[in-house]
Amino acid sequence: MLRLLNRTEEAVICLLMALTTLLVFVDVVMRFGFDTGFMWTQELTLHMSAWFVLFGASYGIKVGSHIGVDAFVKLFPRTGRRILSAIGCLLGLCYCGLVLYGSWIYLAKVKRIGIELEDLPIPAWIAHGMLIVGFTFLTIRIAVLLWDIITNRADGFRYANEAEESMELVEELQEEGAGL
Repeated sequence: MLRLLNRTEEAVICLLMALTTLLVFVDVVMRFGFDTGFMWTQELTLHMSAWFVLFGASYGIKVGSHIGVDAFVKLFPRTGRRILSAIGCLLGLCYCGLVLYGSWIYLAKVKRIGIELEDLPIPAWIAHGMLIVGFTFLTIRIAVLLWDIITNRADGFRYANEAEESMELVEELQEEGAGL
């Protein structure tokens, strides 16, 4: 199940990135090269970016690319970090649940009213349906992390450590400079 989730997430992120880049490129060429363009590209790009962000948030939890302020949590022993991280996961799950509930109500009302996007003949509830999809993926990722914490396979969120990565880069550059 998680393998399917991983592959779906990665495929959608790649597809959205490629399509958004292509769409923006074509729009820029049309506007500046031919003094014309499509009215709908900005709206479609905006919605594709929103989908990309929500899929990316879920994927970021999986690969540990979110930046976190964990100096306080690191002060505790492993058991303390696990407890604090489990609390964080539970709060995250509550937040996701609230957003999912609110999204469901919002999308149902938008569907009932029959609103379409401004420049595209697409029902708004479909375009905004990413709220449900994205937060479902995010909920699954947080639940998996919580399970890993409970089963002692993790002691918390994995964060991108920019300071450590920067220092490693500096050391590599210094080694290359010394080798020349």
